Formats: sequence, structure tokens, C-alpha cells
Amino acid sequence: MLKRTGNDNARGGGRQSDRAAMLHQLLKLTNRLMAPFSTHLSHRYKISLNEFRMLMSIGALGRTASHELAETTGVNVMSVSRAVATLERHGRIEVVPDPKNRRRKWLTLTEEGRRLYEAMRPQSEKVADYLFSDLSDVETAQLGTILTRLIDTLEATDDKGRSLFIERTKPDSGP
Repeated sequence: MLKRTGNDNARGGGRQSDRAAMLHQLLKLTNRLMAPFSTHLSHRYKISLNEFRMLMSIGALGRTASHELAETTGVNVMSVSRAVATLERHGRIEVVPDPKNRRRKWLTLTEEGRRLYEAMRPQSEKVADYLFSDLSDVETAQLGTILTRLIDTLEATDDKGRSLFIERTKPDSGP
């Protein structure tokens, strides 16, 4: 029997309070999803969360570039760059210049990186299986649709390429 924490929502206050409460629920969900990583993988494999995310993405994609990792994962370019540098320093990925585009560097797993990817992938599957275990197939599909729409909203840009999310969530001028 799962213990429900339905009282995590703010009560009353209308639609905006409900939306802010859902935002905080998403933040809580994100934090809770990190617990298995911190408990089971971080210390065992001496890998940070961003390094883990980059390693798992490179493993899934086979070959990619840093800017593609930033786009795929939603992690900012500087954090991707630091994670890539650390993974390369520890012999987990190989960084090779693209002969067709000198600005691009291809990222691939080394043998050690592939070993880690294969060791950690089942943990990711366990987390996903547990997270969605209480949802029906229909609910899981609905959640996938909603998540895609939310991500699309966050990634929308104006005609100058600026993030609408960043532009429209600027704080009001204040003291």
C-alpha cells in the first residue's frame, strides 16, 4: 500500500496558487528522483549527477556532440562542458574532432564508459518502472503527452531566438 501525500498541495487561493503548488510538486518529484542515484550510484561509481546524465545520454545516442547533449537533457551548456571534461579525464568518454566541422567534437563512450553505462542502465530502468508502476497505460501515455507539452512550452523561442520562458518570467523591477 502506497502512502499518499495528497496534502502537499496548497489549498485555496485559486488557479495561480494551484499552479504554483504543482510547480513545487514537480520540484519535489525531481528531488525525490535523485535519491536512488545518490544512494546507489554516485559513491559506488564516483560520478556526479550531471556526469551520469551525460554518460547515459551518450550511451543511448551512441555518438553525439556537447550542444546536442545540452538540447537533449536540458542541462545548460557550461554544466555539460564540465561533465564532458570530467568524463573524458576519467577515461569514460572519448572526444574526437569532427573532420567535416572543426567546431564540433564527437563524444562516444570508451570501453570503461560502456561498462559503466551497462552497469547503471538497469538502475534507471528500475527507477522508471517504480515511478510509473501505479499508473495505468493510459495515464502513462497522458503524462507523456503533458510532459512533452510542458517541455515544448519551456523551449519555445521568439522570432529572435530568445527563450520565451526566460523572457516572460523575468522578475518585476523592484528595490
